[in-house]
Amino acid sequence: MAANVYAVIMAGGAGTRFWPASRNHRPKQLLALGGDANESLLAATVRRLAPLVPADRVYIATGAHLIDATAAVLPDVPRAQLLAEPVPRNTAPCIGWAAATIARRDPEALIAVLPSDHYILDEPGFRATLERALDGARQGRITTIGIVPTRPETGYGYIELGAELAPGLSSVARFVEKPNRARAEEYVAGKKHLWNAGMFFFHASAMKKAIAAHLPALAAGLDRLDTAAKDGNEAAVLAEVFPTLPSVSIDVGVMEKSADLAVAHGDFGWNDVGSWESAWELAAKDASGNALPDGTVAVDAHRNLVRDLTTDKKKKLVALVGVNDLVIVETDDAFLVIPRERAQDVRAVVDALRTRGDTNRI
Repeated sequence: MAANVYAVIMAGGAGTRFWPASRNHRPKQLLALGGDANESLLAATVRRLAPLVPADRVYIATGAHLIDATAAVLPDVPRAQLLAEPVPRNTAPCIGWAAATIARRDPEALIAVLPSDHYILDEPGFRATLERALDGARQGRITTIGIVPTRPETGYGYIELGAELAPGLSSVARFVEKPNRARAEEYVAGKKHLWNAGMFFFHASAMKKAIAAHLPALAAGLDRLDTAAKDGNEAAVLAEVFPTLPSVSIDVGVMEKSADLAVAHGDFGWNDVGSWESAWELAAKDASGNALPDGTVAVDAHRNLVRDLTTDKKKKLVALVGVNDLVIVETDDAFLVIPRERAQDVRAVVDALRTRGDTNRI
């Protein structure tokens, strides 16, 4: 465990794909969707990092409105290390500000940036891949992790592999946008493309240099925040400056424009938990493929997901008869029934609620 390794966990987002469980003030990363009903995805992210990065070197980048809820699920992370973004500005400002904050504490910092809402089956394998990615970063390269594809997925971006740098570590030839089905099948068959998992590893100084080269407006804003922090006035200047920063992803703003990047190959049971379909895949199931609350009656019912998330102590009996491949989710103020194959369309409910002004249920 190197003393100069820090982690930034990106924990913003609105969580629309998990409505009605996820809401603006309780997005996906605060929900227990990874198989353990008592552990949120965010808490699991911090826990599995602990052998490499202890909680006192973990920083959480999230929205100002989520600070209290985030602190509640991460009691071991110092509250001063919860970075409250006044408004969402995408991942480049998020990562730039977090890296600058850590660099003030440790100018030699080596930083791992990870999403807060993924599921990892093989945690030792995950940490071994992180070690390879950190080795790439130690050599001065901004490094990412690519997941070895298990299917021709059209919903992910891909990374094309360049030359091998070390076992399990390659240079990046280029980043590829989400492909069509035929192209995705080619990528899987050719074994020269990995899924882009949105993880980044770098020296704080390397990211500062890359942002200065490719996003000068962001660099100028971060310089203002640095000066304000040294003057003890960061909070006030943050509220003024952060909303003016360019809203751009780190992929588009930095990674796709940079040379000499590296990618560590990952094969550790990764799932981005992108929908209720993913939650069904990860859940414990009965012999008929159903993931159900205890006591549910299921007659001629197969491959269903039922989640009772009501807070009433008196739980209801759930009964399913002759239904297959459904997602059924109940909260105190909403009830969702949707075919599993259309799980991504939950967003349409959120859009409809927003259109009619029912913001209390978003």
